Amino acid sequence: MIKSFLLGVVLTIAAIVVALYFIITTGTISAGADSGPLPLERWASHALLHAALTQEAPKEQNPVALSDQNLIAGIQLYAQHCAICHGTAQGDASASGVAKGEYPRPPQLATDGVEDDPEGVTYWKLDHGIRWTGMPSWKDTLSEQQMWTLALFLKHMDKLSPAAQQVWQQVTNAPPAAPAATPSGTPPATPSGTPPATPPPPSS
Repeated sequence: MIKSFLLGVVLTIAAIVVALYFIITTGTISAGADSGPLPLERWASHALLHAALTQEAPKEQNPVALSDQNLIAGIQLYAQHCAICHGTAQGDASASGVAKGEYPRPPQLATDGVEDDPEGVTYWKLDHGIRWTGMPSWKDTLSEQQMWTLALFLKHMDKLSPAAQQVWQQVTNAPPAAPAATPSGTPPATPSGTPPATPPPPSS
């Protein structure tokens, strides 16, 4: 009786594996970004991200101090690297053609902000990217200080100072199509550290 049950379990698992292999290798499941989510795909991606953030996101305070200069530096970084997918203060990023064709659609942060997220969570997303989305890892493009500066802006983007708000409102709806890379060797910020107003040029 037990042997028959175990045999049935093994055969069932084998049948599922064979079926999945057939579905994947014959192209039954579309690999295109214009297709909808698979059954359980949305749940699996959310559960995986939640587990990673819970275990790995930095818990310490943002080392970049809250100041007008740092917020403006974060806005400038956002305009250069993020607005093409995540939109600007004036509207969404659909006009770029990049966000419009991505799957899943990237959140438009002027309206779907991440102000409620701890800055360490936002830093982790910038550092590692997000699997099964168009969100890349920026660790080889931006320094730790620059990613923390971006996290600072995104945390406070709904309550900016007048000076920072003015700059944010001036961000164009046509961000650059190919953001310029910046060196990853910039030292991390100290608690009173102030990042450059604009990212430094790539090293030769």
